[in-house]
Amino acid sequence: MGGIGSGTYLRCGTRSTIHDMRALQIGKLARNGWLESNGTCSFAWSRAGQRMGDIMVRAAAGHVVLTYRTRTNGGDWRDMDYPVQIDWTPCHLGGTRAWFLCPARGCGRRVATLYGGAVFACRHCHGLAYPSENESARDRAARRADKLRERLGWPVGIFNGSNWGRPKGMHRATYWRLVREYDALEAHALGSIMDWVHRFR
Repeated sequence: MGGIGSGTYLRCGTRSTIHDMRALQIGKLARNGWLESNGTCSFAWSRAGQRMGDIMVRAAAGHVVLTYRTRTNGGDWRDMDYPVQIDWTPCHLGGTRAWFLCPARGCGRRVATLYGGAVFACRHCHGLAYPSENESARDRAARRADKLRERLGWPVGIFNGSNWGRPKGMHRATYWRLVREYDALEAHALGSIMDWVHRFR
């Protein structure tokens, strides 16, 4: 397994996102009963059909032990084996919810997901962004326009036009409200794209 950000494709001025890293979710461990004492499971990650890493998780009293191999920048492989503490909090409707306590030095945040670099840690320790944080105003407008196209039953993509009509069962008032919202987003996204094209001509 590579170091922080390994295997990612970064645009200038952006941070790696949570989708660039291998994620270990405590909810999945809890749902499958793998947090019970002495429970053991393993996970593997792949990208484009290529195996990117694997890990073994062993449960013990109040913590899990993570076991895997890692290397940085093509260096020698290192065996990793360390505990991650678990905290439990009560739910409003009864029961409890499990959380990882981030094992990175000086952190200890209560988190639902750890992200794998050389060490599995929270997104703050890895400096990870959510995908939307790397979006420009043009990207956000296009993404919101695509969501409206899905709701309208139109093919996704602002270059596919808007002459697809009202979906069956949708009230006319709702349809026209969504179309007005879509038209504004489409105009913003296309205008930004044209500005970008003119700047590079």
